[in-house]
Order: sequence, then C-alpha cells, then structure tokens
Amino acid sequence: MNTLRQRTGFTSAQELHEALKADGVTIGLSTVYRTFRALDRSGRLDVVRGKRGERLYRPRPADGHRHHLVCRDCGLTTEVEAGVIARWAENVAGVMGFAEVEYTVELTGVCDRCAARR
Repeated sequence: MNTLRQRTGFTSAQELHEALKADGVTIGLSTVYRTFRALDRSGRLDVVRGKRGERLYRPRPADGHRHHLVCRDCGLTTEVEAGVIARWAENVAGVMGFAEVEYTVELTGVCDRCAARR
C-alpha cells in the first residue's frame, strides 16, 4: 500500500507492478490484482476506468469515497462534488426498502484540452 500511496493520482495494476519491480520487490502481477481486489472490497481504494477501459486505483482518502470525472482521451481525473448523487441513492434505497446500499457512479467525458485538440 505504501508504493500505491507514493504514486500521484490513479494507477493500474500493471503500473504498480512495474514500480514494485523497479524498487526490487519480487511480486507477481496476479498478486497485485488480488491485493487490489481485496482492498477494493474492504473500501480502502477508489476505482475508476482508464481511457482503455482498465481499472485504475488509488487509496481512498480517510474522509471517504470520492466520485470522479475521467477524460476518455488523456485520462485526466477530476473529483466532483456528489452530494446530489448520495442523496438520490439514499432516497431510491429508502423507497425500495433497502438499507446499507453501496453504489458506484462513473462519469467519463472529454476534458477541455482534449476537446480543443479534436
């Protein structure tokens, strides 16, 4: 987890695996994937999809889950205020008689810089 915390932004399992190898750590790529899966299930990671569809990870901030808008071209990731989404999810869950609901919202688009290059 320390190597992941040292990275800037979101990173893929392959990128983390390469960073670990460069640091002299002997670990299999499948172990990195299994570790990411376990950390994701335990709520310790934020996960988004990269521009090629791969899952990208970063440690979840201590104050909770974040929602992100991801550029499909360059991968720029921006946190978004999602209070409206949280309230909507809680309302839908309540109406449907559910409790302890978890949800994932993935927003993708094209950032201003990439749109200007098109």
